[in-house]
Amino acid sequence: MVGVPQRQAPTREPTVLAPVVRPLLSSALAAMLDDVHAHSGAVYLQAPDEPVLEMAVKAGLPRAFTAPWERVGLSAPLPVAQALRELRLIWVNGEEQMAARFPRIAVVLPYPFALAALPVATPGTVYGAIYVTWPGSRPPELAEWELERLTAACERLAWRLERVDAGNLPLGPDPGRLTTRRTALAGGTAGSAEAARMAARLPHGLCALDLHGSISYMNPAAAEMLGVPAGALIGSPLWAAVPWLNDPMYEDRYRAALISGQVTSFVALRPPGDWLSFRLYPGSDGLSVRIARARPLAGTGHTAGMPARGTARLVTISHLLNLATALTETVGVQDVVKLVADQIAPAVGCKALVILGSHGGRLHVLGHRGYPDEYVIERWHGVPLSEQIPGTHVLTTGVPAFFDSWQQLERLYPKRQGTQDGMASWAFLPLIASGRPVGTCVLAYAEPHPFPADERAVLTSLCGLIAQALERALLYDAKQQLAQGLQAALLPHSLPSLPGIEAAARYLPATLGMEIGGDFYDLVPTGVRAAAVLGDVQGHNVTAAGLMGQIRTAVRAYTTVGQPPAAVMRSTNRLLIDLGVELFASCVYLRLDPGPGRVVMARAGHPPPLLRRPDGQVRVLDLAGGPLLGIEAEASYPTSEFALPPGSVLALYTDGLIESPGVDIEDALAELGELLALYGDEPLEALADQLVRDTATAVERPDDVALLLLRAVRPV
Repeated sequence: MVGVPQRQAPTREPTVLAPVVRPLLSSALAAMLDDVHAHSGAVYLQAPDEPVLEMAVKAGLPRAFTAPWERVGLSAPLPVAQALRELRLIWVNGEEQMAARFPRIAVVLPYPFALAALPVATPGTVYGAIYVTWPGSRPPELAEWELERLTAACERLAWRLERVDAGNLPLGPDPGRLTTRRTALAGGTAGSAEAARMAARLPHGLCALDLHGSISYMNPAAAEMLGVPAGALIGSPLWAAVPWLNDPMYEDRYRAALISGQVTSFVALRPPGDWLSFRLYPGSDGLSVRIARARPLAGTGHTAGMPARGTARLVTISHLLNLATALTETVGVQDVVKLVADQIAPAVGCKALVILGSHGGRLHVLGHRGYPDEYVIERWHGVPLSEQIPGTHVLTTGVPAFFDSWQQLERLYPKRQGTQDGMASWAFLPLIASGRPVGTCVLAYAEPHPFPADERAVLTSLCGLIAQALERALLYDAKQQLAQGLQAALLPHSLPSLPGIEAAARYLPATLGMEIGGDFYDLVPTGVRAAAVLGDVQGHNVTAAGLMGQIRTAVRAYTTVGQPPAAVMRSTNRLLIDLGVELFASCVYLRLDPGPGRVVMARAGHPPPLLRRPDGQVRVLDLAGGPLLGIEAEASYPTSEFALPPGSVLALYTDGLIESPGVDIEDALAELGELLALYGDEPLEALADQLVRDTATAVERPDDVALLLLRAVRPV
């Protein structure tokens, strides 16, 4: 299968979704679905001010199925986001691939279906992405003609969006939600009436559901079996109109039929003791359902709950499963806050939220969304836990509190600090993990909002999931703060100014595990000369970082007392062996003499520096050196001398900058040299940013990275 060719990166801001764009999107999506005989689909546009894809139009599936993904982060592990990031086709041919590559979707929609996601982009601008799906019965590979039509449709849409963006394409109003193709009955209107009369005469029940599960037709036999008048059923979702069918297990069969395109069935108990069989036949615009009497299921004790008629689920099963899966992927506290704001707040209808923790016996605001006035949030911060306000009471007792009006809140907490926050009702929910409160989630509603018992139970259960993720996130953030603080303390806070030498340095922690490692750099002035050192201690833990600090201090001390480069390496090697830590280190040491423009180098198993000459040519200084530090007590470290005329740039780096899984080390070194040649005339700080941004390890770094750049200049 041929993939979509890579496009250039966007060169300007993404387009804003204006009302005029929607009919264009609707017509493009409808044409695409027809063109490749797809089952459903949606168009996403990139939000103008944040790294988010927003669903603009959709077709073929009800909103409840797609609600968890109406807003998708560009970094999310989802097909549309990956298609946009990589600017190529993403093809998933069934359940197994979906579970392996996109588990978030597989958990929520565990049905056989195929999916294709493609970017919508011109060579200069990325606008968004599209996905389309087919039932699971289709061939496992995307046909060449399907690929060509999908690619062409996305390209046409991208160019038309560019014209809209330029203001040159007036379009009419949008119909809103797309409708799907309908198959006409033979015989026209007369045939439809005769079909209804025929269905009314049949002894078994028949009904029709639209894509959203609402009943559009029901014969008398079906109404009799369900025990609800037919007039009360038409237009209502089957699960809401028939209380004993309001069970996620039954709705799951409807979802399975609609998404997979395959016939499904289930057996349900109509209280007190009548068993009914439901068989669902999917089509392009809904489902036909055959209802018949069934024999009792032996040995089953299942009886569906019977909520009050018309009660809608506060949070759909799709939301709940997607939330549970997404929470397992959160890392830090802000990840948890963002997830709750993007997925839970819209589902429960709240206007704003605050997540509170405690530190030093006082409230601590961990994150918030929806409050335009920062003062409203600041009044929470630092409040003693002994203060009698809802936030502290819930945090210390673990008991939720619900207030459906401002008056109720004032009556129960008359001494509460602060002023009105512009909201009308609140839910204060304890976040309890490992048997103890770890925080409070405050949901604020813009309108008066009653909290019936079933809604309180759902909100409390949701917060149980949030609490577990928050507990992990708090621990992770604490470890990261410790790691970053230790690393910052061990590395130079700034580089000294030297006559004849400009310097810039970068340190990037590994993106896997704790953000701490053994990479280090230093620049030591010694009169008219200077010494530059860069090294890498084996490991990514506190031990490696501590040893790195000892080595850096030792190198600085040996340099200060006047040891030549070879002696500095020998002394540092003996120190490392005497410490007995059984860790190795690589190092490159330079004695810089800017006056005559000469450099003396000693290496201990370290990657060779790169030298960019004033004419732009780059040389790899793979000169003589010795073994890694800490291996052989009597190791020697020969030195090499080379010229450093004004305008030259030296690049010292650790292997984390060029080593990446699946990338040949020689190719990575050549790429680094090309970047140095291309951008070497830029200011040194900009050059440092360019080198760490454009290498193979810019996104994922299995190892930490240290970079030290030195440019020879003519003294003023």
